[in-house]
Amino acid sequence: QVQLVESGGGLVQAGGSLRLSCAASGRTFSSYAMGWFRQAPGKEREFVAAINWSGGLAYYADSVKGRFTISRDNAKNTLYLQMNSLKPEDTAVYYCAARLGSRGSYYYSGGDYDYWGQGTQVTVSS
Repeated sequence: QVQLVESGGGLVQAGGSLRLSCAASGRTFSSYAMGWFRQAPGKEREFVAAINWSGGLAYYADSVKGRFTISRDNAKNTLYLQMNSLKPEDTAVYYCAARLGSRGSYYYSGGDYDYWGQGTQVTVSS
């Protein structure tokens, strides 16, 4: 069983920055592929960013490319999402997800992930 706990969300003005963290339980975090997803009110969950087990490969949704950076610290069992130049349309609940058995790749479909956190709210005011 893997437990994921997100933190770092909050209210920020447009153009501001936030850094989300996702703390993972388990002794094999370094073997998981990880991802960030978000869901805005009335909308379906959407992919934001993904990273492979080592942090050497990352992939982003077009809507956040150049503004968000996904990273991980395997020694601390923690995943991060640095969000810069935030826009009101980035307002959503952000979820981290873990996939066991990553085979070295990243994954951008929610169905590929095995465990999910409870989410953290990010609100960007205009």
